[in-house]
Amino acid sequence: MADGAHELGVVEDTLYVPMLGRIYASERFKGILYDEKALELKDRLPAGMMENSTQTQYTYLASASRSANMDRHIADFLAREPVGVIVQLGVGLETTFYRDDDGRTEWYGVDLPHVIDYRRTLLPDHEREHYIAGDAFEPDWIERIRADHAHAPLLVTASGLFYYFDEKHVVGLMRMLQGFGDVELVFDAVNKSGMAMMRKKHMKTVGHADAQMFFYVDSADDLAAKVGGGACVLSEEAFYRHVDKSGLTLSTKASMAASDLLGMVKMVHLKL
Repeated sequence: MADGAHELGVVEDTLYVPMLGRIYASERFKGILYDEKALELKDRLPAGMMENSTQTQYTYLASASRSANMDRHIADFLAREPVGVIVQLGVGLETTFYRDDDGRTEWYGVDLPHVIDYRRTLLPDHEREHYIAGDAFEPDWIERIRADHAHAPLLVTASGLFYYFDEKHVVGLMRMLQGFGDVELVFDAVNKSGMAMMRKKHMKTVGHADAQMFFYVDSADDLAAKVGGGACVLSEEAFYRHVDKSGLTLSTKASMAASDLLGMVKMVHLKL
């Protein structure tokens, strides 16, 4: 096992799941996602992870699709906000910086101290990607970023993060961010029926049935109303809307179609 990996807990250990999805897509479905950095890291992950995985094509590509969706939102933000700053909450082993960096933007990655320590063994700090060890739900990280970038527009991403926290904590985080100027937040979410299915099937499939999951979004407008303070919805999109489905199995295509039809998984983009 890679150095430091044994120290990761149940929830943190799920950080391997999106990495495996990015590797899977990069090797087989480049039209969905191609991640050169993830491929470089394949041999440095704990031995046998890909070979021993219980994931399906659908669960692998769900992770890759989330990364592709985040890429679109980041590209759009950087096109609109040339002096903007990107912040990844729960950065884990994300390789987003290496896919989306424009050569000038400052990036920040926030995660728990032992996750940041492990991340550094695989992805050392870059001159424009800065790591902050801490709790995403406490204000220390954004206070530090605002000390460096007092007025820059911020795009805060939360990829696969909020599921593990109750609504009170997530709404509290959103309200906290409202006190720090120009902030947009983009994240993935499920609706109530998607959460029920995720609890029952998905986490067992990916090998973490004991990772508790709580947060879901039936309506982004209702969520923004709960946040209050002028929070508004910039977009609420079906998760697989932009995914290149050529070459996928019939089962995977059907699962993606059903998910989008029923709004079971979505991307939510808020202005806070």
